[in-house]
Amino acid sequence: MKKVTKFISAVLMVGTMASAQTLVTVNGKSITQEDVDRELMQATQGRFNQLPADRQAIFRQQVLQQLVGKELIYDDAKKNGITNSQEYKDEYKKLEERMKKELAIQVWQKKVLDGIKISQKELKDYYNKNKEEFKEKESVHARHILVKTEDEAKKIINQLKSLSGEKLKEKFIELAKKESTGPSGPNGGDLGYFSQGQMVPEFNDKVFSMKKGTITKTPVKTQYGYHVIYLEDKKPAMTRAFDEVKGFIEQRLKLEKFKTVMKEKMDQLQKKAVIK
Repeated sequence: MKKVTKFISAVLMVGTMASAQTLVTVNGKSITQEDVDRELMQATQGRFNQLPADRQAIFRQQVLQQLVGKELIYDDAKKNGITNSQEYKDEYKKLEERMKKELAIQVWQKKVLDGIKISQKELKDYYNKNKEEFKEKESVHARHILVKTEDEAKKIINQLKSLSGEKLKEKFIELAKKESTGPSGPNGGDLGYFSQGQMVPEFNDKVFSMKKGTITKTPVKTQYGYHVIYLEDKKPAMTRAFDEVKGFIEQRLKLEKFKTVMKEKMDQLQKKAVIK
């Protein structure tokens, strides 16, 4: 199991490059980054990107491991004749009947939603009235090396403190892969971008006080252990431009109108229907 977990961690590091890219194959069946992303968004009700970067890395690893497990069980079920059994066929038939109705409803609803149009004026009015909604906090892109003891962290800092620029970054990534005990270790300690308040206070306060392209000169202690932090990039607080959020606004306004349209359609259908 440990070997599988390590393999999955390494695979996720590569898989983030393209959503359709195959992360791993299980007995010939491909599992892609898109498969993992879909599961993550369903599990978090579309709020996965709002989670702290370190939690995202953990969840990605867990989901990929679960998908691998499902493929292994499914293959074993086929080998043991489960898919040819009468019990399986009966349950499959029941599921098929339920899915026919559910799919028809989904396609019907999508057709109604697609028919709703939002004008450019409505989009701009919403944006101008709700600019607070599109403000983004200051954010940073950081890497870290997590170890158990302060002495370990100090030794790592000593190996890095004389370096700068790309050499510092390259060495940091090398040491993160080799020394870090955190889930981001295989990915060079990469935590991606995160905003104020997403990390534990000790880590948060330190990383937002740093300059781009530098490391912490002393270990940062948190409940997880001792961190050596490298600040890769920093973005100031900003308000996202209209063109960036236009699609999001359109979808929101469509869904709001959809509720009204659906109520009207349901009232019409009930008047025509024979309900006893």
